[in-house]
Amino acid sequence: MIDHATIERILDAADISDVVSEFVTLRRRGVNMLGLCPFHNEKTPSFTVSPAKGIFKCFGCGKGGNAVNFIMEHENLSYPEALKWLAKKYNIEVKEEEETEEQKQLKDERESLMIVSGYAQKYFTRFLWEENEGRTIGLSYFRERGFRDDILKKFELGFSPDGKTPFTEAAQKQGYKIEFLEKTGLTIVRDDWKRDRFAGRVMFPIHNLAGRVIGFGGRILKDDPKAAKYLNSPESEIYHKSKALYGIYQARREMARADKCYLVEGYTDVLSMHQAGITNVVASSGTALTSEQIRLIKRFTTNITIIYDGDEAGIKASMRGIDLVLEEGMNVKVLLLPDGEDPDSFAKQKGASGFQEYISENETDFIQFKTRLLLKTTENDPVAKARLISDVIRSVAVIPDTITRSVYIKECSKLLNVDEEVLYSEVRKQKRKQNEELRKKERREQVRDQRQKAEPQSQEPEIKPSEFLIEELEFLRFLLKHCNVVLFEEDGENPDETRNVKVGEFMVMELENDDLVPDNKLFRQVFNEVKANLDNEQFDPWKHFIYHPDTEVSKLATDLLSEKFIESKRWTKAGAYTEKEEEILDFLIPKIIYEYKLRKIKLMMEEIEKAIDVAAKENNFDHVIEEQSKYMNLKRVEKFLSEKLGSRAIN
Repeated sequence: MIDHATIERILDAADISDVVSEFVTLRRRGVNMLGLCPFHNEKTPSFTVSPAKGIFKCFGCGKGGNAVNFIMEHENLSYPEALKWLAKKYNIEVKEEEETEEQKQLKDERESLMIVSGYAQKYFTRFLWEENEGRTIGLSYFRERGFRDDILKKFELGFSPDGKTPFTEAAQKQGYKIEFLEKTGLTIVRDDWKRDRFAGRVMFPIHNLAGRVIGFGGRILKDDPKAAKYLNSPESEIYHKSKALYGIYQARREMARADKCYLVEGYTDVLSMHQAGITNVVASSGTALTSEQIRLIKRFTTNITIIYDGDEAGIKASMRGIDLVLEEGMNVKVLLLPDGEDPDSFAKQKGASGFQEYISENETDFIQFKTRLLLKTTENDPVAKARLISDVIRSVAVIPDTITRSVYIKECSKLLNVDEEVLYSEVRKQKRKQNEELRKKERREQVRDQRQKAEPQSQEPEIKPSEFLIEELEFLRFLLKHCNVVLFEEDGENPDETRNVKVGEFMVMELENDDLVPDNKLFRQVFNEVKANLDNEQFDPWKHFIYHPDTEVSKLATDLLSEKFIESKRWTKAGAYTEKEEEILDFLIPKIIYEYKLRKIKLMMEEIEKAIDVAAKENNFDHVIEEQSKYMNLKRVEKFLSEKLGSRAIN
């Protein structure tokens, strides 16, 4: 539905490093950029972005593509929706025809839930600022709490009107289905009865990394002992509490710039710290910290400071979750606020400079903090102290880096007045225990995976490089990379005239003339689109295929053009790369074609051999003679190609 000219403008504007940096912290490595892959859990970066080529590629999980593919994969968007996302980022107006009812129904459920959540946020925000009930109740509450209007607008806060179904009725009038209102948790449905979940509450939208609303938190304002003070959206296809962090969208850039993240508990803690000028802050929203949340933070920084109020019981209860942070190899510090203070009240009281000064003077390494906190309860109690040592060492044992672990052991030895060797022995014991638990977990996962594999799979198998011959991949790589390079001159139609023959034309004609284009669907699609554009002077195969709307084609092109694609080792061994590839195309291109043809000929001969065996068993000697004749013709071609390739013939 988006016109071609607009798509071209979007693709021209979309800088791959700029787009990926919205979600991943990238560091320059030569001409490329490197970061931790957002699509699988890794501790060593293997996610590479090539600004010059406009592609990303993870050499760990294999995902790759262009800026559009990245947004499609990361945000689970369709191709048109990913284009709209990029258009919004680069302020490009998208003109499109209005969707038909049939097209609206074709939107997948996840996108429908996103759309409904986006509508709800706009409804609640408009109600807060424009409706009398919203201004007198919701806006008054925020202003009484001391929040500025710019902060309210930055986080898109709102108000859900009181009553049974005012929001639901408004949404249905706009055409939003009750099915999706229920699945997002915005409406509670019981048989023929329904009501608004967040009625009479101020609303805190929860955004994902792309800034789209995935859920809500709502705070009640009237006294009702039966109602929860805070209410969150239920789990849904788009909102998983354990994977979300409040404020991550607003904090992500400053987290990467400052190389630090502050973790607090509640929504208003985040708002107050932003208002005080500290913007690299997120909230776990009252849930125990999870591995998914930690990895979300780790995309932007490995340094985290957890801010607590003075409630020791609450701190002790959350200690176990912080071991997960250490396990991810992150640097953890703890900041304990004065008694009676929380980040919300303290930020308002101190302001930005005062809060920052307090942080620098009082934040403590987590292990030291934990040791000192627990030591208070173990005076003159050897058994309690022994439990403390085991507890602290359990945290030290999960730290993946050996050097960091040894530094902590030395520090703990001083704090606990225990010999280092004793602590090392305890660490080894804990590591053995952890490894055993890990092995049990892996065994359980293997059993689960085996069960899943035994079940029928409904989805189409993913195209894998193994489905291509190496010669086919090499052929396509040279075709895309050097398509427009002039390979040689030949005589023209008139005397004394010559014309240039480009690599693309030569490679396409060589396969077509010998009828050797393979049946592989992706190969044929790339091959035919190159063939169709041979006379197009503006044709740029890199751009055409990397930004191809078919994600399989785009991924194939990315894999072929990424730097770690294995170029032919046969040539390297023969010393052919004493010059740059581009300088010896007149040598390499014929070799590529000969090797491709030779492999195809050998495969055809193998098929003929099988056919001869079958015909012989059936005593069909006429067919045997016919197949043998074909075989001998192919044998002569094989000999010719082998001679052309010399010692580099393929077995």
